[in-house]
Amino acid sequence: MAILENSHFTKEKVMQYQSQLVAKPYFIAAIGLFIGQIIFGLILGTQYVVGDFLFPEIPFNVARMVHTNLLIVWLLFGFMGAAYYLVPEESERELYSPKLAIITFWVFLVTGALTIVGYLAVPYATLAAMTGNDILPTMGREYLEQPLITKVGILLVVVSLLYNITMTTLMGRKTSITIILLMGLWGLAFFWLFAFYNPGNLVLDKYYWFWVVHLWVEGVWELIMAALLAFVLIKVTGVDREVIDKWMYVIIALALITGILGTGHHYYWIGTPSYWQWIGSVFSALEPIPFFVMTLFAFSMINRRRRDHPNKIATLWALGTAVTAFLGAGVWGFMHTLAPINFYTHGSQITAAHGHLAFYGAYVMVVLTIISYSMPIMRGRVANSQQAQKWETWAFWMMTVSMVVITLFLTGAGVMQVWLQRIGDTPMSFMATQDELVIFYWLRLVGGAVFFIGLIVYVISFFIKGDITLLSPNEKLSPVETEVKSDVRSDIAHVSTEDSSEEKLGNKK
Repeated sequence: MAILENSHFTKEKVMQYQSQLVAKPYFIAAIGLFIGQIIFGLILGTQYVVGDFLFPEIPFNVARMVHTNLLIVWLLFGFMGAAYYLVPEESERELYSPKLAIITFWVFLVTGALTIVGYLAVPYATLAAMTGNDILPTMGREYLEQPLITKVGILLVVVSLLYNITMTTLMGRKTSITIILLMGLWGLAFFWLFAFYNPGNLVLDKYYWFWVVHLWVEGVWELIMAALLAFVLIKVTGVDREVIDKWMYVIIALALITGILGTGHHYYWIGTPSYWQWIGSVFSALEPIPFFVMTLFAFSMINRRRRDHPNKIATLWALGTAVTAFLGAGVWGFMHTLAPINFYTHGSQITAAHGHLAFYGAYVMVVLTIISYSMPIMRGRVANSQQAQKWETWAFWMMTVSMVVITLFLTGAGVMQVWLQRIGDTPMSFMATQDELVIFYWLRLVGGAVFFIGLIVYVISFFIKGDITLLSPNEKLSPVETEVKSDVRSDIAHVSTEDSSEEKLGNKK
């Protein structure tokens, strides 16, 4: 690997298509909202142990609503930025309408910001009355608390994205990555429509509510995750696309079969027929398989790599995504998914443990993967400096280890909660049980603080200056990388020739 200071890198040389730059504001907004989500997570963690912290300014229910809504919104920003970045490169043409992508960004950002301000500034009932909830009642449901205007805005933003990248794909090269990504994003839009359906029957309400909540995160989002992970692995390993395609087909088939029918594990206790306990148990028990295969896929691609890409940290994030997703979504999901076990564990802190590690491993980490790979390129370099990557490596381990620690403490709290509240000979009340779990909540809060520090270190790493890292001489390069490296070598040869001529002239004198 070679290091060169002040080499003549430009965005045009490093980045294949200029319209890919529209991804940058999406990624910046995603990270900003991510920071906001973690701040509200720390507020929630503190309120668990100091009940009147920031009350009545930020009640617990409002903080939780902001925390979960920011998670959804910033991940959507990340998915959209990733789509705008990779689709032109995969399609081998410029984005159909960069201007539409920028307009969509501002519409989404303003809509999201006003919604969060609304949550914090006025009572929720007042917000519902102000935003037309009496026209079409959709508010008041967990994770779908957004006002009607915001829900419509999200739908329009996603439709705009789909129009833009679908037209780009249709007019350019078609690859398995873009097809799977489009399937995931079109599925995201379709299942979001059920956020507008709010039947009066509570059983039907919960039944279709999970068509958004479950079939997003355990269905179509997995397609998006697989597409992003495959794209980065192709870039950093140089493995033949045909090899990666075969792995992707297997992973996607397993994910859809187990994920769709695995919805049944949400139907155990909401008033649906008892056969859902069998369907949910069987297919939910199989859901770890696609995540395990994804882990094998990631490590197999790294072992078979044909290039030593200088962006080491993007490779680490890609491997971390596969492993942590398997642990969070696979192992921790399996722990409480069988109906006889879920009878005691549902709604406990075990569910929270699974949710935290699964979301972090499957979706947070894959968005950070694509950002770590693409942001240096959009800033005019193949990879960040070695100094910057060291900082980001620290961020990776701080966030990942602290999230695992948070998960373990929540698991311990959940096991004790189930025993004291639901299994013991003299079951305790909910609040009395919570008093016994305070030590776990304090430790969880410490883990959250370390996670937040790791996130700040992640952001700082992009501002660490240092030498620009070039690709190794024997690496197989893409056409654009070859152009960059050729230009840099020409510069080096030109400088060397001048130095040699001056030296010879000096000797003659």
